[in-house]
Amino acid sequence: MAERPEDLNLPNAVITRIIKEALPDGVNVSKEARRAISQAASVFVLYATSCANNFAMKAKRKTLNAGDVMSAMEEMEFERFLQPLREALEAYKKGQKGKKEASEQKRKDKEKNSTDENDKSRDEEDEQMDEQEGENEGEEEDVEN
Repeated sequence: MAERPEDLNLPNAVITRIIKEALPDGVNVSKEARRAISQAASVFVLYATSCANNFAMKAKRKTLNAGDVMSAMEEMEFERFLQPLREALEAYKKGQKGKKEASEQKRKDKEKNSTDENDKSRDEEDEQMDEQEGENEGEEEDVEN
């Protein structure tokens, strides 16, 4: 854990992407400005985490949850972020649910294909055995004659 806010650095690529998405095309941001924004974002994240942790501790939990973060945003007077955060959380949950369902479907399909292949193999083995039995019967008739 970072001892001081200066020790915590968010990934530069993430900061740059956020800046580019927030500003109109063609606007350049100096390296110094990106560094200042990165440090400000780090301080914000630490403060929001600390506030959310207070809510979790009041509830006698060690794990922060989305409700703690929402409550922290309210306490920090960032109410205008609540609706976009809720929407992003819902989108995330839907995405996770979709991934889980896709994974389960893939697993079921794999099991079904495996079962189908085993059934085909058994059918082929049965056919081969039937053919061999038919050939053996034909050979027995030839031997008797």
